[in-house]
Amino acid sequence: MNTQVNTEIQGEGNTEISTVTVEFPQADLDDLRARLDRTRFAQAVPGDSWDYGTPTAYLADMVERWKGFDWRAVEERINAVPNHLTEIDGQVIHFVHVPSANPDAKALLLAHTYPGSFLEFLPMIDSLTEEFHLVIPEMPGFGLSTPVVETGWTMKRVAEAYDVLMRRLGYDSYGVHGSDGGAMVGRELALLNPEGFLGAHVLQLFSFPSGDPSEFEGFGPKEYAALEHMQWFQSVGGYNAMNGSRPQTIGAALADSPVGTLAYSELFESFGNGTSLVTPEQVIEQATFYWLTNSYAAAARYHYEEAHAEREPEVSQGRIGVAVFKDDFQTIRSLAERDNANIQHWSEFPEGGHFAALERPGDIATDLKAFFA
Repeated sequence: MNTQVNTEIQGEGNTEISTVTVEFPQADLDDLRARLDRTRFAQAVPGDSWDYGTPTAYLADMVERWKGFDWRAVEERINAVPNHLTEIDGQVIHFVHVPSANPDAKALLLAHTYPGSFLEFLPMIDSLTEEFHLVIPEMPGFGLSTPVVETGWTMKRVAEAYDVLMRRLGYDSYGVHGSDGGAMVGRELALLNPEGFLGAHVLQLFSFPSGDPSEFEGFGPKEYAALEHMQWFQSVGGYNAMNGSRPQTIGAALADSPVGTLAYSELFESFGNGTSLVTPEQVIEQATFYWLTNSYAAAARYHYEEAHAEREPEVSQGRIGVAVFKDDFQTIRSLAERDNANIQHWSEFPEGGHFAALERPGDIATDLKAFFA
């Protein structure tokens, strides 16, 4: 896969859908290995714990694993499903499209996380294609949906582009599933609530206290524990502030250092609190993909675009289902219902975290089938 593929389909009003094979040049993989061999690690903080950020010992172990990682095997899995490029709103978008053989199947769009990619959904395809026609796009700026040709790509704009994509593929009715950034896109689609929209199944609804004391009436231990989790996340999620204010500054470092990319992806490890079920190989797979596509800076800019978007709060009227995993952001139902008037499904799972598609894919598949039944 190279930038020539992107350039060939660009052009105002272009609705062409191109089929592509993903194969990165061997020189890029050789360069990655050479950089890993030359890694200069930061001096470890005394104790080398996660309290100060990604530990040096963790990175040293992951670099050794990375040196033996088989990226070509990942490419084989990517190319085992149909990969496409198309242009929407002036932007080339990469997506996987796996139609179901079931004539009664519903169309389902799977929206990925940050700092994830479409790769997180590949292992779920076989478990979903009996019930769903699957469309798995990458947001502009992520992975193969690059380069980004202009600023202003908010989650709302992505949702609008995804609606165009589904119509272009011939689906006049569809649903969406997402986590993290994908959950935000899912809610934006519920706000848009286009004709034929079957609903948004999300792992989080990011509804926070407004400052009105009455919102805390009826709160019990569960809700206050959720608030504590929010406070903890705010204390460790420094990347939110950096991405939201100076994305190109951190992007420069991430574009030049694969280990920097790995360290900055500490959300996969739940910041070292011991709850993440994401495997080292899954983390390395995502870090490799970001590195080979040089897409981390563009992905980080979504925080900036969202922080600087001038929008009034809106209450969603679209159909929504929520699946809450034990070690993930704990959506508080009363706050979520304040912001979303049509929550029709609510599930809670005793195991799994922020990247449940990687950690508990079977639970996700089961809940999707229940929500869209």
